[in-house]
Amino acid sequence: MSNPKHTLFWMTLFLAVVVVVCALIYRPLQEAFMANWVFNLLIVCVLLIGIVITYRQVFVLFPELKWVAQFRTGNAGLSVLQEPRLLKPLARQLDDDAKRDRFSLSTMSLRTVLDAIHSRMDEQREITRYFISLLIFLGLLGTFWGLLGTINSVGEVIVNLDMGQEDFGEVFAGLQSGLLKPLEGMGTAFSSSLLGLGGSLVLGFLDIQAGHAQNRFYDGLEEWLTGVTNLVDRVDDAPQ
Repeated sequence: MSNPKHTLFWMTLFLAVVVVVCALIYRPLQEAFMANWVFNLLIVCVLLIGIVITYRQVFVLFPELKWVAQFRTGNAGLSVLQEPRLLKPLARQLDDDAKRDRFSLSTMSLRTVLDAIHSRMDEQREITRYFISLLIFLGLLGTFWGLLGTINSVGEVIVNLDMGQEDFGEVFAGLQSGLLKPLEGMGTAFSSSLLGLGGSLVLGFLDIQAGHAQNRFYDGLEEWLTGVTNLVDRVDDAPQ
């Protein structure tokens, strides 16, 4: 079966590239982050949690591979291994004495086992997909929040603008100072969109890599079970 270490390498390399890019644009990125640091900190925390969950989806494959390798060797140490999580339907189908590379399963049982394992993998990926959607939602929420503050600030500037003054210099100075607050709202809007969409792209790439690792694991498991299992359809004996 395929080794997930290659997937971990590409995931880590991608994150290293992202960190380097962020370090190169640290100054403008810091200014964008501080435009609304509370909201943006929430987005960063969601991104970090999503990265941890994505890595966990790959790391969970290692004990499953160890269990399969131990089963195929037929060593007695299989009984002391922790019961696998993804392969629990397969472990329940196999007898305790079936510690060799030949065993019998009906076609329906094999299909049921593979479908159950595939369903468990999909359940894990649904969490990551939720975090990707959550990052996009938080980015859009920050955008509308900032635009709402901008509209209110512009309204206040227009209401407080006194065009009856004869000194247009003072009028322009008041307009200039009043526009600073709406500009802060625009900074909040665009900084949240930047971090939310950027975080979803990062987490999306990691989710793709984790999905590839799971698919390769599933394909290898299916090929092994199909190749070494005696597919036997059990039927009841017909009456004489």
